[in-house]
Amino acid sequence: MVFSSAAFLFYFLPLVLAGYFMLVSFGRARNWLLLAASLFFYAWGEGEYVAIMLVSIMANYLFGIWVYREHQRSESKLAISCAIAFNIVLLVIFKYTNFIVDNVNGFTAGLGIDPIVIGRVHLPIGISFFTFHCISYIMDIYRRQTPPQMSLPNTALYISLFPQLVAGPIVRYKDIAGQLLSRHVDMARFSRGINRFVAGLGKKVLLANVVAMPADKIFSIPPDQLTAPVAWLGILCYTLQIYFDFSGYSDMAIGLANMFGFKFMENFNYPYISRSLREFWRRWHISLSTWFRDYLYIPLGGSRCSPGRVRLNLVIVFFLTGLWHGASWSFIVWGLFHGAFLVMERGRFGKFLDEGPRIFSHAYAILVFMVGWVFFRAADLSTALAYIQAMAGFGTGSGLEWHVGLFVNPKVILALCVGVVGSMPIIPRIKAWREKLAANRRTAGLDDVIEALVSLVATPAIFILCVMSLASGTHNPFIYFQF
Repeated sequence: MVFSSAAFLFYFLPLVLAGYFMLVSFGRARNWLLLAASLFFYAWGEGEYVAIMLVSIMANYLFGIWVYREHQRSESKLAISCAIAFNIVLLVIFKYTNFIVDNVNGFTAGLGIDPIVIGRVHLPIGISFFTFHCISYIMDIYRRQTPPQMSLPNTALYISLFPQLVAGPIVRYKDIAGQLLSRHVDMARFSRGINRFVAGLGKKVLLANVVAMPADKIFSIPPDQLTAPVAWLGILCYTLQIYFDFSGYSDMAIGLANMFGFKFMENFNYPYISRSLREFWRRWHISLSTWFRDYLYIPLGGSRCSPGRVRLNLVIVFFLTGLWHGASWSFIVWGLFHGAFLVMERGRFGKFLDEGPRIFSHAYAILVFMVGWVFFRAADLSTALAYIQAMAGFGTGSGLEWHVGLFVNPKVILALCVGVVGSMPIIPRIKAWREKLAANRRTAGLDDVIEALVSLVATPAIFILCVMSLASGTHNPFIYFQF
């Protein structure tokens, strides 16, 4: 079920909220309701594949207790190895089997060996996310950062909680363990949750979906028919689409969490204002980048080893970051592309970016991540390379059949302008300004007026516009659902 669907907005969410607050005096019952709702939410889209998630929940519940008890007597290496291996194997089976078989068949075809035939293995939605939830749960127990959850329903609720189930943020168990047992929702928090959810819905429906249409059309054109202006328009639209699509989803997840009394970590911090790839990854998909930092980069030695080993660690981490996003060579190249620039920024070039002209470092970062998005969006590696060739002005398109005018209209231009401005940290500056107003006794009333306008005018207006757009049946799927 998609957050930006009529079924979720007008049936699922109101019913779950109503049931949740009817049980406000019954803590365990609230958790049971959320667990049942989460399983229904997942089964709505995945049907019988909910069984895969239930197997993962049961296994990791038992692994958590096993690791904890073994760790009291020994280093529990067998227990933690089995737990990690189980989760990796589960992910490989459902996400990478076809990729592995296709590549093996491609290699053996030249040797005259008959191909392996297994059919297409279904990729359950969100398996990358709930598997990483499970691994962090087990690892935090192993590191003695948290005891295991002894309640199977609470373990199941942590892994399957619907606001973060299919596209994150990747919430650490140690950050949410206390909230599983006790949490409180007051009117102010619930109101903030609604405002955040609607803001995310607006990002998705009013911006990401609008710029997705020209992006999809341009990326469907054979790259040899593209001109540089059309290719750049396509990647500009996709750059804004993926940011507002995914950050919008994260805003909705954080808003929903607030409505139910949970607090999730922030997942984005205006990544497009970055001056380097290092800064970009501190601002983009923060829950994933910190996951790889804490559970892979640091165990590999992090930055505490020789310069050569640090560079190798970065390449390994970003190879796996690319592979995590998708089972294709395009995603692997995308990860290595980022890894290569991060390695380069470890030297004098990185120091120049930090201390040199800001306009140069901003232009560098924007150019690198926009070119990188081509690998992320293109259907395959050869298409991505041909698309980049067109961006560089070496395309063979005449500009007569496909030109910029075919893909822009006032709505797209408005979305592009709002998207570019909205990628900048204007909201935090407004928030800081409002905090100054609130702190001053003479202007505190003005801040109350602004808060009322946001809650009573802006939020309902955005919601109504979103509903009108959804009613027209515009483009709707979230990009990160495929991961």
